[in-house]
Amino acid sequence: MTAVATKTLSNLTDSELIARYLREQNPAHFTLLYRRYSNKVFAKCITMLADEGLARDATQDIFIKILLNLSKFTEQSSFSTWLYSITYNYCIDVIRKKKKLPLIFSDDVSRISKDTDVDIPDSVLLEMKQERLEKVLELLPPGDRTILMFKYADDLSIKEIGDIIGKTESAVKMQIMRAKQKAQSVYLEKYGPDPIEGS
Repeated sequence: MTAVATKTLSNLTDSELIARYLREQNPAHFTLLYRRYSNKVFAKCITMLADEGLARDATQDIFIKILLNLSKFTEQSSFSTWLYSITYNYCIDVIRKKKKLPLIFSDDVSRISKDTDVDIPDSVLLEMKQERLEKVLELLPPGDRTILMFKYADDLSIKEIGDIIGKTESAVKMQIMRAKQKAQSVYLEKYGPDPIEGS
């Protein structure tokens, strides 16, 4: 493939690449999708599985799954949302099979009392020093860690997160709130009351 052809391909949208791949079965089209998203998928797998080897294997398996199911992509959501949904569900299955996690989120939304509906401002996370925030995230249950990463690292909308994890927007908002509460609690337990001071 010439440099010009590669440049032209790289300017195609995800949907255009998928359409071309399905029409022409040219592996170069899928390779470009892989290059666009493999690092992001790997990062999500690390976030959820907390094991580099497992995350690498998961990333390869997820892209094989994507390749085999590409014709089922209906464009009801963006390709990235569809891909992250498959990634999320794959990692949940890995966790369940390893029996590492009885519940993916720290609290079942249906059991949350209205008394706990006190939203935690984003500044609670944003004011933490990066190395402290990373440590706090490591100590959260995988589901809480993942939903915070979707919201703050990936900048996904509530609707996009809901599409990925199969929850309503109100359930996503509640889970983000609970994850922030958990992060604040973990922070206070580990570092004390001031998120800005010291290291």
